[in-house]
Amino acid sequence: MDVLVCIKRVPLSGGRFVLSDDGTEIDTSRLGFTISPHEEVAVEEAVRIVEKDGGSVTVLTLGVPESEEQIREQMAIGADRGILLETDGTEWDGQATAGAIVDAIRADGTAFDLIIFGNESADASGYQVGIRVAHALGRPVVTGIKGLTVADGLARAEKPVAVGREVFEIPLPAVVTVKDGLNIPRYPSVPGRIRAKKKPIERTTPEKPAARLEKKQFVQPESTGKQTQFLDGGPDAAPQLVEIFRQIGVI
Repeated sequence: MDVLVCIKRVPLSGGRFVLSDDGTEIDTSRLGFTISPHEEVAVEEAVRIVEKDGGSVTVLTLGVPESEEQIREQMAIGADRGILLETDGTEWDGQATAGAIVDAIRADGTAFDLIIFGNESADASGYQVGIRVAHALGRPVVTGIKGLTVADGLARAEKPVAVGREVFEIPLPAVVTVKDGLNIPRYPSVPGRIRAKKKPIERTTPEKPAARLEKKQFVQPESTGKQTQFLDGGPDAAPQLVEIFRQIGVI
């Protein structure tokens, strides 16, 4: 069972976001980076499948050379090798990203039985790359799943809906996109990190196609700020507290 997991290097959401002077980019010089929770569970699920059935896990990403850090992190929990499609840091739209991934899969030559994506990236949230890759490869795809088992040449994918769960059985090879909650990702161990440093990463530089979408500008919302009001002490505070409750609609 050969499994490919596609990940993306994204800024840590806890940091303070600053826009470039022209408002068209996010200044990432002071931000940390990670992958989305959806992709963390994708790698964990791939490793579990291979631990059970044998095979290999490959992690692929399209991004700057520093994206090696995210690949090594996933190797530390059990991925066997990495593929880094190096870019100059400019943004690729969903169509271009999917095209580069499809080209890399075909060039690699591995007949991946299962390709796993996070349901959406943590930054752009496009929801489309996994579907585009499946369509280009002519493979069945199920999106937004929170349950996955593989046996006898079939993938059983479970998708939560309002009244329960939808269950799909699709023949391999297939593509799935998964959501946070599918499993609990393991934490990389020290021996795992040491082994990850020795695992291979293949690097290529895909040619970026002409953009078909035009980004105008990011706009950062104005801060609303916070206000603190101190009340009198003792019984004198009661009328003031009642008035505040009225203002916020509690009474």
